[in-house]
Amino acid sequence: MEMKMKKKNHVYDSIIIGAGCVGYGTAMYNGRFGMKTLVLGDIAGGTIILTHLVENYPGFVKLTGQELADKLREHALDYKNWVEIREEKAIDVKKKGSLFVVETEKEHFLTKTLIFATGTRVKKLGIPGEDEFTNRGVSYCALCDGALFRGKVIAVVGGSDSAAKEALLLTEYAKKVYIMCRGDKIRPEPINMKRVEEKIKEGKIEVINGTNILEIKGDKSVNRLVLDKPYNGMKNFPVEGIFIEIGHIPLSDLAVRLGVKTNSKGEIEIDRESKTNVPGIFAAGDVVDTRFKQAITGIGEGVSASYSAYQYLKENEKILPTTSEGYNKMKEKIPEKEMKRIVTKIKK
Repeated sequence: MEMKMKKKNHVYDSIIIGAGCVGYGTAMYNGRFGMKTLVLGDIAGGTIILTHLVENYPGFVKLTGQELADKLREHALDYKNWVEIREEKAIDVKKKGSLFVVETEKEHFLTKTLIFATGTRVKKLGIPGEDEFTNRGVSYCALCDGALFRGKVIAVVGGSDSAAKEALLLTEYAKKVYIMCRGDKIRPEPINMKRVEEKIKEGKIEVINGTNILEIKGDKSVNRLVLDKPYNGMKNFPVEGIFIEIGHIPLSDLAVRLGVKTNSKGEIEIDRESKTNVPGIFAAGDVVDTRFKQAITGIGEGVSASYSAYQYLKENEKILPTTSEGYNKMKEKIPEKEMKRIVTKIKK
């Protein structure tokens, strides 16, 4: 690895795809290891910035998701000789000999290792009226849109801790919040369950279990939900808004293009060192197949990915070029069959 920052046609030691808290935390460690690193992401800070309150990140008793993301980004950029962050979306990835090519709409970049910290996207209900009334009563972010529902009766769909936290935030604005869960009960963390119970006593929250929403209806905006069974004698249940928090879908499509294995949920499979099945490719955060997904656990996986990438570079430094010119010269000097043999050897 070179001791100078990038030149025009350099090859990065590592590209991190994903500019959320996991991407930033991983980049910080890459900087500590002296790896020339590029972080790519179209949403600076990632989904954590949509979190109203973070109370479970060690070292900070309470702060917003945006504040946590900003602090992690600042820490990563403190290694200014090693870490670069660009707000660009990676749209394609390819394997070229012993290197990887990452493309954005503007340009392409060469790298020796890839770390996927791509996170997830929100899961939709997939029912009639959902798309029609998006931004007209249908929302996926209480922090973004909660103030628009001041004094209104609204519903939060989902039974997870995230759904409970969305409902708690919305009680600051709404007249009443219904939590609608298809399971037999909601399952937030104990501390948030206590908070929900307090709001239930105040009449601010009501939980409806064992219920599915079949359709979202309205005129100019949402005014009712069609339920699969009556609640309080009504299948057409009146609400003025609905917040959907039923989970997320891992953004692993780019990794799959490179032959990275995923599980039945589409999550990238990693080992305890954050390695995937493809040499030189690592992953961390919500996109991977670990069960417990939090900012702190994702960043821990990112640190492991950083260390594994560093070890990979050390083990293969005689084969991996330091510049794109060096890569082209290497291709000229080594026949294609021999290049394939080298790559196969690396994989083994």
